[in-house]
Amino acid sequence: MYIDKLGFDPDTVPTLSFGELLKRIGPGIILTGVVIGPGAITTASMLGANYGYQMLWLFIPIFIMGITFMLSCYRICMLTGMPIIHAIRHYYGKGAAAFVGICLFFSCLFFTFGNISGSGAGMNLIFGINWKVGALIMIAILLLMYFSKNTYSKVEKGVLLCIMGMIIAFYATLIASGGPAAGPFFTGITHWQFPQGSLLHSLAFISTHAAITAGVYGTYLGAEKKWKKEDLFNGTMFADGIAHVITVILISGAIVTVGAIVLHPAGLKIKAPAQMAAMLKPVLGTFANPVMGLALLGAAFSSLLGNTQRGVVLLNAGMDWSVGLESKRVRWTCVACILFGVIVCFAYSGSPTQLIFLANLATSIGTPTAVFFVTLLMWRKDINAGMRAPRLLQVSMTVCYIFATAITIFALANKLLK
Repeated sequence: MYIDKLGFDPDTVPTLSFGELLKRIGPGIILTGVVIGPGAITTASMLGANYGYQMLWLFIPIFIMGITFMLSCYRICMLTGMPIIHAIRHYYGKGAAAFVGICLFFSCLFFTFGNISGSGAGMNLIFGINWKVGALIMIAILLLMYFSKNTYSKVEKGVLLCIMGMIIAFYATLIASGGPAAGPFFTGITHWQFPQGSLLHSLAFISTHAAITAGVYGTYLGAEKKWKKEDLFNGTMFADGIAHVITVILISGAIVTVGAIVLHPAGLKIKAPAQMAAMLKPVLGTFANPVMGLALLGAAFSSLLGNTQRGVVLLNAGMDWSVGLESKRVRWTCVACILFGVIVCFAYSGSPTQLIFLANLATSIGTPTAVFFVTLLMWRKDINAGMRAPRLLQVSMTVCYIFATAITIFALANKLLK
């Protein structure tokens, strides 16, 4: 039965060596660069500053949801031979695919708002200029680079250096501050509770770090990577999903912990980029502002490039249009999204940090919608026909859907009632 469905016996597929896995993985690492944007940095900083160690337990459902979403999407893609939204169209019709594509597009569009604000906040910390002026400068550079040839890889390498600098700075701060207090740290991981006023922060944090859009878009990146069905069984997709989730947690976990150590005892609340830079002052002193500025700028710029394309590709997939990154429709729709984002960001009168938080809270609209259809696909007998039913993954996907939907409804209803 396995051979009839796959064309080979999965039991005979050898597990790849560590070196071979490093060559085959890739989409998960790219998605980490998209996820760890200014929204992730901001929500993580807010969580540590506002609640100390109390919300560290959120990384447990984030890990479970993140790996479940990635592996479920990868499995469906490999068994059907179709990326997720194309599979939704095949099994549930054009209307369902269009609805999911539009929801995920708007989810990514809100991310774009946060990325534009984050780039401006980074320029403000580095050069002291108005954040709107800084954002315009970066948008101009982005558009020039967007239509250039053979330049994206160069930009990506420079951005990666900025993000690596941020990681080093936060872990250096952890070491310099003596590290987390063991008792409160483990209490924060083991005691699952929502302190008063934490629901919206928790929703924004989860929707940023465990977004279904990562798994869905990963199925389109997998096609670019030329993954084959054998990669479902030789460890490639599992390693790719684990690499994505672990790197996200390592980066964001350090930010939350530093916020808990440095900002929370002082009673500081994150309302401006300079307050996030304060987390690095124990190690960097007067260099804290430019280093945090580089971190925000690098994270925003890389996420702005990748996330905008992600949203447009998912929209086009839902509408059954071209999803090629080089197509004119994708490129010019990306430009339109960026220009629209500039208008929205500049019309907002509050702090760019607050806009980043609100934008990432709004991304939660896409998660329950897409997760619903991915869950349905996971339970379809015709997709799993001839295969051992992945009960653990099916149950985990169902639980994640219930959790994501419940926290979204509860948090938003709580906000509306107030």
